Amino acid sequence: MLPLQGLFAYEPDARDVQLLSKIEQDSIQYFVRMSDKVTGLTRDSSQAGSPASIAATGFALAAVAIGQSRGWIPKEQAYAQIKKTLRTLLSKADQKKGFFYHFLDPRSGKRVWGSEVSSIDTTLLVAGALLAGQYYPGTEIEAMAKKVYARIDWQWMMNNSSLVCMGWKPESGFLPYYWNSYNEHLLLQALAIGSPTHPIPAEAWNAWTRNEDVYRDKDIVYSYTGCLFTYQYAQAYIDFRELDDRGINYFDNSVNASIANWEYSSENRDQYKSYGGNLWGLSASLGPAGYKAYGAKPGQGLHDGTIAPHSALSSINFTPERSIAAAHLFFNQYQDRLYDHFGFKDAFNLDKNWWAEEYLGIDQGITVLMLENYLNHGAVWNKFMQLLPVQFWIKRCNLLKVKSADLEIQPMSFMSSSDTSDSRAAPPSRQ
Repeated sequence: MLPLQGLFAYEPDARDVQLLSKIEQDSIQYFVRMSDKVTGLTRDSSQAGSPASIAATGFALAAVAIGQSRGWIPKEQAYAQIKKTLRTLLSKADQKKGFFYHFLDPRSGKRVWGSEVSSIDTTLLVAGALLAGQYYPGTEIEAMAKKVYARIDWQWMMNNSSLVCMGWKPESGFLPYYWNSYNEHLLLQALAIGSPTHPIPAEAWNAWTRNEDVYRDKDIVYSYTGCLFTYQYAQAYIDFRELDDRGINYFDNSVNASIANWEYSSENRDQYKSYGGNLWGLSASLGPAGYKAYGAKPGQGLHDGTIAPHSALSSINFTPERSIAAAHLFFNQYQDRLYDHFGFKDAFNLDKNWWAEEYLGIDQGITVLMLENYLNHGAVWNKFMQLLPVQFWIKRCNLLKVKSADLEIQPMSFMSSSDTSDSRAAPPSRQ
Protein backbone atom coordinates (compact mmCIF):
# COMPACT_ATOMS: atom_id res chain seq x y z
CA MET A 1 0.00 0.00 0.00
CA LEU A 2 1.51 3.29 -1.11
CA PRO A 3 1.44 6.27 1.24
CA LEU A 4 -0.28 9.58 0.66
CA GLN A 5 1.42 11.35 -2.23
CA GLY A 6 1.57 14.90 -3.47
CA LEU A 7 2.36 16.73 -0.25
CA PHE A 8 6.13 16.73 -0.30
CA ALA A 9 8.99 15.69 -2.54
CA TYR A 10 10.07 13.02 -0.05
CA GLU A 11 9.27 9.51 -1.24
CA PRO A 12 9.32 6.77 1.43
CA ASP A 13 10.90 3.48 0.47
CA ALA A 14 9.68 -0.06 1.18
CA ARG A 15 11.64 -0.16 4.44
CA ASP A 16 9.88 3.01 5.64
CA VAL A 17 6.44 1.68 4.77
CA GLN A 18 7.15 -1.64 6.46
CA LEU A 19 8.14 0.03 9.74
CA LEU A 20 5.26 2.50 9.70
CA SER A 21 2.75 -0.28 8.98
CA LYS A 22 4.14 -2.31 11.87
CA ILE A 23 3.82 0.66 14.24
CA GLU A 24 0.22 1.30 13.15
CA GLN A 25 -0.80 -2.34 13.46
CA ASP A 26 0.85 -2.77 16.87
CA SER A 27 -0.61 0.51 18.17
CA ILE A 28 -4.12 -0.60 17.20
CA GLN A 29 -3.77 -3.60 19.50
CA TYR A 30 -3.87 -1.23 22.49
CA PHE A 31 -7.55 -0.65 21.71
CA VAL A 32 -8.30 -4.34 21.45
CA ARG A 33 -6.56 -5.32 24.66
CA MET A 34 -7.28 -2.23 26.78
CA SER A 35 -11.01 -1.96 26.05
CA ASP A 36 -13.34 -3.52 28.60
CA LYS A 37 -14.87 -6.79 27.43
CA VAL A 38 -18.27 -5.93 28.90
CA THR A 39 -18.69 -2.21 28.13
CA GLY A 40 -16.12 -1.57 25.42
CA LEU A 41 -14.85 1.52 27.28
CA THR A 42 -11.12 2.01 26.77
CA ARG A 43 -8.61 2.53 29.56
CA ASP A 44 -6.75 5.81 29.73
CA SER A 45 -3.47 4.01 30.37
CA SER A 46 -2.03 0.52 30.18
CA GLN A 47 -1.19 0.81 33.87
CA ALA A 48 -3.12 -1.61 36.09
CA GLY A 49 -6.24 -0.06 37.61
CA SER A 50 -6.49 2.77 35.08
CA PRO A 51 -9.97 4.22 34.57
CA ALA A 52 -11.49 4.51 31.13
CA SER A 53 -10.94 7.75 29.24
CA ILE A 54 -13.77 8.97 27.07
CA ALA A 55 -11.25 10.40 24.58
CA ALA A 56 -9.34 7.10 24.44
CA THR A 57 -12.68 5.39 23.82
CA GLY A 58 -13.25 7.65 20.83
CA PHE A 59 -9.85 6.77 19.44
CA ALA A 60 -10.68 3.10 20.03
CA LEU A 61 -13.85 3.31 17.93
CA ALA A 62 -11.81 4.81 15.10
CA ALA A 63 -8.81 2.50 15.49
CA VAL A 64 -10.82 -0.72 15.62
CA ALA A 65 -12.73 0.25 12.47
CA ILE A 66 -9.41 1.02 10.77
CA GLY A 67 -7.91 -2.25 11.99
CA GLN A 68 -10.79 -4.22 10.53
CA SER A 69 -10.52 -2.41 7.19
CA ARG A 70 -6.83 -3.31 7.06
CA GLY A 71 -7.45 -6.97 7.87
CA TRP A 72 -5.69 -6.72 11.23
CA ILE A 73 -8.84 -7.38 13.31
CA PRO A 74 -11.47 -10.00 12.32
CA LYS A 75 -14.64 -8.39 10.97
CA GLU A 76 -16.99 -9.96 13.49
CA GLN A 77 -14.75 -9.05 16.41
CA ALA A 78 -14.40 -5.42 15.33
CA TYR A 79 -18.11 -4.98 14.69
CA ALA A 80 -19.03 -6.50 18.05
CA GLN A 81 -16.58 -4.28 19.97
CA ILE A 82 -17.73 -1.07 18.32
CA LYS A 83 -21.42 -1.93 18.75
CA LYS A 84 -20.89 -2.84 22.41
CA THR A 85 -19.11 0.46 23.07
CA LEU A 86 -21.80 2.56 21.39
CA ARG A 87 -24.52 0.70 23.32
CA THR A 88 -22.72 1.54 26.57
CA LEU A 89 -22.46 5.20 25.57
CA LEU A 90 -26.16 5.37 24.82
CA SER A 91 -27.41 3.43 27.82
CA LYS A 92 -25.15 3.51 30.87
CA ALA A 93 -22.11 5.82 30.62
CA ASP A 94 -22.47 8.87 32.88
CA GLN A 95 -23.13 12.08 30.96
CA LYS A 96 -24.77 15.48 31.15
CA LYS A 97 -26.75 16.77 28.17
CA GLY A 98 -24.85 14.40 25.91
CA PHE A 99 -21.39 15.37 27.18
CA PHE A 100 -19.48 12.58 28.89
CA TYR A 101 -17.32 12.70 31.99
CA HIS A 102 -13.61 12.71 31.25
CA PHE A 103 -12.88 9.53 33.22
CA LEU A 104 -15.25 6.61 33.82
CA ASP A 105 -15.12 3.28 35.56
CA PRO A 106 -14.42 0.92 32.65
CA ARG A 107 -16.89 -1.74 33.84
CA SER A 108 -19.79 0.35 35.15
CA GLY A 109 -19.46 3.54 33.08
CA LYS A 110 -19.77 5.64 36.23
CA ARG A 111 -17.85 8.88 36.78
CA VAL A 112 -14.54 8.53 38.64
CA TRP A 113 -11.83 10.81 40.06
CA GLY A 114 -14.34 13.65 40.44
CA SER A 115 -13.73 14.35 36.77
CA GLU A 116 -15.49 17.01 34.76
CA VAL A 117 -17.98 16.68 31.96
CA SER A 118 -15.48 17.46 29.19
CA SER A 119 -16.33 19.23 25.96
CA ILE A 120 -13.09 18.36 24.15
CA ASP A 121 -12.95 14.75 25.31
CA THR A 122 -16.56 14.29 24.24
CA THR A 123 -15.60 15.80 20.88
CA LEU A 124 -12.84 13.23 20.46
CA LEU A 125 -15.29 10.51 21.45
CA VAL A 126 -17.96 11.50 18.95
CA ALA A 127 -15.44 12.09 16.15
CA GLY A 128 -14.26 8.50 16.56
CA ALA A 129 -17.84 7.26 16.68
CA LEU A 130 -18.83 9.11 13.51
CA LEU A 131 -15.74 7.84 11.73
CA ALA A 132 -16.57 4.28 12.76
CA GLY A 133 -20.04 4.83 11.33
CA GLN A 134 -18.46 5.78 8.02
CA TYR A 135 -16.73 2.40 7.92
CA TYR A 136 -20.10 0.65 8.47
CA PRO A 137 -22.65 2.61 6.42
CA GLY A 138 -26.27 1.59 6.75
CA THR A 139 -25.65 -0.47 9.89
CA GLU A 140 -26.57 -0.21 13.56
CA ILE A 141 -23.12 1.22 14.17
CA GLU A 142 -23.76 4.20 11.91
CA ALA A 143 -27.21 4.81 13.42
CA MET A 144 -25.95 4.55 17.02
CA ALA A 145 -23.00 6.86 16.34
CA LYS A 146 -25.37 9.49 14.97
CA LYS A 147 -27.54 9.20 18.08
CA VAL A 148 -24.55 9.75 20.37
CA TYR A 149 -23.75 12.89 18.37
CA ALA A 150 -27.32 14.14 18.05
CA ARG A 151 -28.04 14.30 21.77
CA ILE A 152 -25.06 16.58 22.56
CA ASP A 153 -26.37 20.01 23.57
CA TRP A 154 -23.52 22.18 22.31
CA GLN A 155 -25.50 25.35 23.01
CA TRP A 156 -25.70 24.47 26.70
CA MET A 157 -21.90 24.19 26.89
CA MET A 158 -21.57 27.81 25.74
CA ASN A 159 -23.09 28.89 29.07
CA ASN A 160 -24.68 31.97 27.48
CA SER A 161 -21.33 33.20 26.17
CA SER A 162 -19.77 33.53 22.73
CA LEU A 163 -17.27 30.72 23.44
CA VAL A 164 -17.55 27.04 24.30
CA CYS A 165 -16.73 26.12 27.89
CA MET A 166 -14.15 23.43 28.62
CA GLY A 167 -16.39 21.55 31.02
CA TRP A 168 -18.88 21.31 33.86
CA LYS A 169 -19.05 19.65 37.27
CA PRO A 170 -22.19 18.83 39.23
CA GLU A 171 -20.60 20.20 42.41
CA SER A 172 -19.64 23.62 41.04
CA GLY A 173 -21.17 24.15 37.60
CA PHE A 174 -19.30 25.35 34.54
CA LEU A 175 -15.51 25.52 34.66
CA PRO A 176 -13.98 29.01 34.45
CA TYR A 177 -12.08 28.07 31.30
CA TYR A 178 -13.24 28.50 27.71
CA TRP A 179 -11.89 27.57 24.29
CA ASN A 180 -10.72 31.10 23.56
CA SER A 181 -7.59 30.64 21.41
CA TYR A 182 -6.04 28.33 18.84
CA ASN A 183 -5.56 24.67 19.83
CA GLU A 184 -7.15 21.27 19.21
CA HIS A 185 -10.65 22.71 19.65
CA LEU A 186 -10.98 23.28 15.89
CA LEU A 187 -12.53 19.80 15.79
CA LEU A 188 -14.98 20.79 18.54
CA GLN A 189 -15.95 23.91 16.59
CA ALA A 190 -16.60 21.89 13.44
CA LEU A 191 -18.87 19.36 15.15
CA ALA A 192 -20.65 21.97 17.28
CA ILE A 193 -21.39 24.34 14.39
CA GLY A 194 -22.39 21.42 12.15
CA SER A 195 -24.59 19.72 14.76
CA PRO A 196 -27.89 18.41 13.35
CA THR A 197 -29.75 19.08 16.61
CA HIS A 198 -28.09 21.70 18.83
CA PRO A 199 -25.72 23.76 16.64
CA ILE A 200 -23.86 26.72 18.03
CA PRO A 201 -23.86 29.97 16.00
CA ALA A 202 -21.43 30.20 13.11
CA GLU A 203 -20.17 33.40 14.75
CA ALA A 204 -18.53 31.22 17.41
CA TRP A 205 -15.89 30.35 14.80
CA ASN A 206 -14.71 33.97 14.86
CA ALA A 207 -14.99 34.44 18.63
CA TRP A 208 -11.69 32.79 19.56
CA THR A 209 -8.27 34.40 19.15
CA ARG A 210 -5.67 33.46 16.56
CA ASN A 211 -2.41 34.39 18.26
CA GLU A 212 0.47 34.61 15.79
CA ASP A 213 4.21 34.75 16.23
CA VAL A 214 7.27 34.27 14.05
CA TYR A 215 9.74 31.49 14.75
CA ARG A 216 12.77 31.21 12.47
CA ASP A 217 11.00 33.12 9.69
CA LYS A 218 7.84 30.99 9.99
CA ASP A 219 4.60 32.74 10.87
CA ILE A 220 2.63 30.39 13.14
CA VAL A 221 -0.81 30.60 14.69
CA TYR A 222 0.25 28.98 17.92
CA SER A 223 -1.21 27.30 20.97
CA TYR A 224 -0.28 28.53 24.43
CA THR A 225 1.62 25.40 25.43
CA GLY A 226 3.35 24.78 22.11
CA CYS A 227 2.43 21.08 22.50
CA LEU A 228 2.62 19.31 19.18
CA PHE A 229 -0.68 17.47 19.72
CA THR A 230 -2.57 20.77 19.51
CA TYR A 231 -1.58 20.97 15.84
CA GLN A 232 -2.50 17.33 15.19
CA TYR A 233 -5.75 16.25 16.87
CA ALA A 234 -8.22 18.18 14.70
CA GLN A 235 -6.24 17.27 11.59
CA ALA A 236 -6.39 13.56 12.30
CA TYR A 237 -10.01 13.86 11.15
CA ILE A 238 -10.34 17.10 9.17
CA ASP A 239 -8.46 17.61 5.91
CA PHE A 240 -7.56 21.30 6.10
CA ARG A 241 -5.51 21.37 2.90
CA GLU A 242 -8.24 23.05 0.86
CA LEU A 243 -9.71 25.17 3.65
CA ASP A 244 -8.95 28.83 4.26
CA ASP A 245 -9.72 30.78 7.42
CA ARG A 246 -9.33 34.38 6.29
CA GLY A 247 -5.87 33.72 4.91
CA ILE A 248 -4.88 31.00 7.39
CA ASN A 249 -4.45 27.46 6.16
CA TYR A 250 -4.24 25.22 9.23
CA PHE A 251 -2.53 22.39 7.36
CA ASP A 252 0.31 24.70 6.37
CA ASN A 253 0.27 26.06 9.91
CA SER A 254 0.82 22.55 11.30
CA VAL A 255 3.66 22.04 8.84
CA ASN A 256 5.34 25.15 10.22
CA ALA A 257 4.63 24.20 13.83
CA SER A 258 6.04 20.70 13.30
CA ILE A 259 9.21 22.07 11.71
CA ALA A 260 9.48 24.57 14.57
CA ASN A 261 9.18 21.71 17.07
CA TRP A 262 12.05 19.91 15.31
CA GLU A 263 14.12 23.12 15.17
CA TYR A 264 13.46 23.91 18.82
CA SER A 265 14.80 20.49 19.78
CA SER A 266 17.87 21.09 17.62
CA GLU A 267 18.46 24.49 19.22
CA ASN A 268 18.59 22.86 22.66
CA ARG A 269 20.67 19.82 21.71
CA ASP A 270 23.62 21.01 23.80
CA GLN A 271 21.38 21.21 26.86
CA TYR A 272 19.73 17.79 26.62
CA LYS A 273 20.94 14.43 25.32
CA SER A 274 17.44 13.59 24.06
CA TYR A 275 17.37 16.52 21.62
CA GLY A 276 18.81 17.11 18.20
CA GLY A 277 18.93 15.66 14.72
CA ASN A 278 16.28 12.98 14.42
CA LEU A 279 15.54 13.07 18.16
CA TRP A 280 12.53 15.33 18.47
CA GLY A 281 8.88 15.45 19.48
CA LEU A 282 7.78 17.81 22.26
CA SER A 283 4.19 17.33 23.30
CA ALA A 284 2.03 16.58 26.34
CA SER A 285 3.22 13.24 27.66
CA LEU A 286 4.42 11.33 30.66
CA GLY A 287 7.76 12.49 32.03
CA PRO A 288 10.13 11.95 34.95
CA ALA A 289 7.95 14.24 37.11
CA GLY A 290 4.59 12.99 35.86
CA TYR A 291 2.36 14.08 33.01
CA LYS A 292 3.48 17.46 31.63
CA ALA A 293 2.50 19.77 28.77
CA TYR A 294 5.88 19.75 27.03
CA GLY A 295 6.12 22.04 24.04
CA ALA A 296 8.20 24.19 21.75
CA LYS A 297 8.23 27.82 20.65
CA PRO A 298 6.19 29.73 19.79
CA GLY A 299 4.15 29.26 22.94
CA GLN A 300 5.15 28.52 26.49
CA GLY A 301 7.76 25.94 25.45
CA LEU A 302 8.04 23.87 28.65
CA HIS A 303 10.78 21.26 28.29
CA ASP A 304 13.18 19.17 30.38
CA GLY A 305 14.68 16.76 27.87
CA THR A 306 11.63 14.50 27.58
CA ILE A 307 10.75 13.27 24.09
CA ALA A 308 7.40 11.71 23.09
CA PRO A 309 7.80 9.44 20.04
CA HIS A 310 4.09 9.59 19.26
CA SER A 311 4.29 13.34 18.69
CA ALA A 312 7.04 13.16 16.06
CA LEU A 313 5.26 10.25 14.36
CA SER A 314 1.89 12.00 14.36
CA SER A 315 3.28 14.90 12.35
CA ILE A 316 4.03 12.51 9.49
CA ASN A 317 1.54 14.17 7.14
CA PHE A 318 3.18 17.53 7.80
CA THR A 319 6.86 16.54 7.97
CA PRO A 320 7.14 13.04 6.47
CA GLU A 321 10.92 12.96 6.06
CA ARG A 322 11.64 14.15 9.60
CA SER A 323 8.94 11.96 11.13
CA ILE A 324 10.08 8.83 9.32
CA ALA A 325 13.71 9.47 10.26
CA ALA A 326 12.65 9.81 13.90
CA ALA A 327 10.66 6.56 13.70
CA HIS A 328 13.71 4.65 12.46
CA LEU A 329 15.93 6.14 15.15
CA PHE A 330 13.46 5.46 17.96
CA PHE A 331 12.95 1.89 16.77
CA ASN A 332 16.51 0.94 15.84
CA GLN A 333 18.37 2.60 18.69
CA TYR A 334 15.94 2.35 21.61
CA GLN A 335 13.71 -0.57 20.72
CA ASP A 336 14.56 -2.59 23.84
CA ARG A 337 13.46 0.20 26.19
CA LEU A 338 10.86 1.99 24.10
CA TYR A 339 8.97 -0.50 21.94
CA ASP A 340 6.72 -3.38 22.97
CA HIS A 341 3.53 -5.14 21.94
CA PHE A 342 1.48 -1.90 21.60
CA GLY A 343 4.13 0.01 19.66
CA PHE A 344 6.14 2.87 21.14
CA LYS A 345 5.73 3.56 24.84
CA ASP A 346 4.82 7.08 25.79
CA ALA A 347 8.10 8.97 26.31
CA PHE A 348 11.73 8.90 27.42
CA ASN A 349 14.41 11.20 28.84
CA LEU A 350 18.07 10.29 28.23
CA ASP A 351 19.49 12.80 30.72
CA LYS A 352 17.55 11.27 33.58
CA ASN A 353 17.75 7.74 32.14
CA TRP A 354 13.96 7.67 32.43
CA TRP A 355 11.77 5.47 30.23
CA ALA A 356 7.99 5.33 30.37
CA GLU A 357 6.70 1.88 31.27
CA GLU A 358 3.19 2.49 30.03
CA TYR A 359 1.09 3.52 27.07
CA LEU A 360 -1.56 6.25 26.99
CA GLY A 361 -4.66 5.62 24.91
CA ILE A 362 -4.88 9.10 23.40
CA ASP A 363 -1.24 8.95 22.29
CA GLN A 364 -1.67 5.55 20.66
CA GLY A 365 -4.83 6.85 19.03
CA ILE A 366 -3.36 9.90 17.34
CA THR A 367 -0.50 7.70 16.09
CA VAL A 368 -2.92 5.27 14.45
CA LEU A 369 -5.05 7.91 12.73
CA MET A 370 -2.14 9.94 11.38
CA LEU A 371 -0.32 6.87 10.10
CA GLU A 372 -3.52 5.64 8.46
CA ASN A 373 -3.93 8.95 6.65
CA TYR A 374 -0.33 8.82 5.47
CA LEU A 375 -0.14 5.17 4.48
CA ASN A 376 -3.63 4.77 3.06
CA HIS A 377 -4.22 7.78 0.82
CA GLY A 378 -5.89 9.99 3.43
CA ALA A 379 -8.44 7.30 4.30
CA VAL A 380 -9.59 8.91 7.54
CA TRP A 381 -9.80 12.37 5.98
CA ASN A 382 -11.77 11.06 3.01
CA LYS A 383 -14.40 9.38 5.18
CA PHE A 384 -14.73 12.15 7.76
CA MET A 385 -14.98 14.97 5.22
CA GLN A 386 -17.96 13.21 3.63
CA LEU A 387 -20.04 13.77 6.77
CA LEU A 388 -22.78 16.33 6.15
CA PRO A 389 -22.24 18.12 9.49
CA VAL A 390 -18.60 18.72 8.49
CA GLN A 391 -19.67 20.03 5.11
CA PHE A 392 -22.27 22.21 6.83
CA TRP A 393 -19.59 23.70 9.12
CA ILE A 394 -17.39 24.49 6.11
CA LYS A 395 -20.29 26.17 4.32
CA ARG A 396 -21.52 28.16 7.34
CA CYS A 397 -18.02 29.46 8.10
CA ASN A 398 -17.13 30.08 4.43
CA LEU A 399 -13.89 28.11 4.64
CA LEU A 400 -13.45 26.75 1.12
CA LYS A 401 -10.31 28.03 -0.64
CA VAL A 402 -12.04 27.89 -4.02
CA LYS A 403 -15.59 29.13 -3.63
CA SER A 404 -17.72 26.83 -5.76
CA ALA A 405 -21.45 27.00 -6.39
CA ASP A 406 -23.15 26.75 -3.03
CA LEU A 407 -24.92 23.52 -2.19
CA GLU A 408 -27.88 23.74 0.14
CA ILE A 409 -26.81 21.42 2.95
CA GLN A 410 -29.52 20.89 5.52
CA PRO A 411 -28.00 19.74 8.82
CA MET A 412 -31.00 17.63 9.78
CA SER A 413 -30.60 15.63 6.55
CA PHE A 414 -27.67 13.96 8.31
CA MET A 415 -30.20 12.06 10.44
CA SER A 416 -33.03 9.85 9.30
CA SER A 417 -36.46 10.49 10.79
CA SER A 418 -36.07 7.46 13.05
CA ASP A 419 -32.69 8.71 14.25
CA THR A 420 -34.04 12.11 15.29
CA SER A 421 -37.43 11.16 16.69
CA ASP A 422 -36.27 11.41 20.29
CA SER A 423 -32.94 13.23 20.00
CA ARG A 424 -33.85 16.93 19.93
CA ALA A 425 -33.92 17.18 23.70
CA ALA A 426 -30.81 16.11 25.53
CA PRO A 427 -31.37 13.31 28.03
CA PRO A 428 -31.21 14.10 31.73
CA SER A 429 -27.93 13.76 33.59
CA ARG A 430 -27.23 10.43 35.23
CA GLN A 431 -25.77 12.25 38.21
